Amino acid sequence: MLRIDIRELRKGPVGTDGVIPVDDPLFEGLNVPLTRPVEVSGEFETTGRGDFIWRGRLAAQLHNVCGRCLKEFVRSFGTDVKAVFSADQELQDDPSVYPLVEPVTHVDITGAVREELALAIPQYPLCRDDCPGLCRSCGADLNQGPCGCASPAPQH
Repeated sequence: MLRIDIRELRKGPVGTDGVIPVDDPLFEGLNVPLTRPVEVSGEFETTGRGDFIWRGRLAAQLHNVCGRCLKEFVRSFGTDVKAVFSADQELQDDPSVYPLVEPVTHVDITGAVREELALAIPQYPLCRDDCPGLCRSCGADLNQGPCGCASPAPQH
C-alpha cells in the first residue's frame, strides 16, 4: 500500500509494502535502467504536529555499464529512505519535504519513491570496486590481465 489514508494512523504506524512495475509511468523520463520491479517497504507515521514521516527501503535491480571498463552488468540495488510530508507552508521551500495540499486525507508516497530512487542510483557505476578499467594506450580491458603494451598502468 503506497497510498495511505491518514485515518489509519489512529491505530499507529502503517506498513507500506508494494511493488512498482518497471514500465510504470512513475519512472517515465528518469532514464533509470531497471531490470525488475521496484520493491518498496517501510512504515508511515504521523509526527504529531500535522506532518508525516515515511521510513522505508527501496530495492531494485539495475542494468548498468561500468564507468571504467565499459562492460554491461546487472546488480541489485537498495537504499534506505526517510521522507517528510507536510502541508505546512513554512516547510514548502525545503527540498527534503514533500508538500501536501490541505485538507490532507491521503498521502501518496510514490512521488517520494521516484525521487529517492533517482537520487540514490550511482551516477558512476562500477562492475566491481577494484575495476582497473581500460588501458589508456591500447584500450585493452585490464580486468583480463596486463595488456602488454608499454603504457603505464591507469590511475583512478
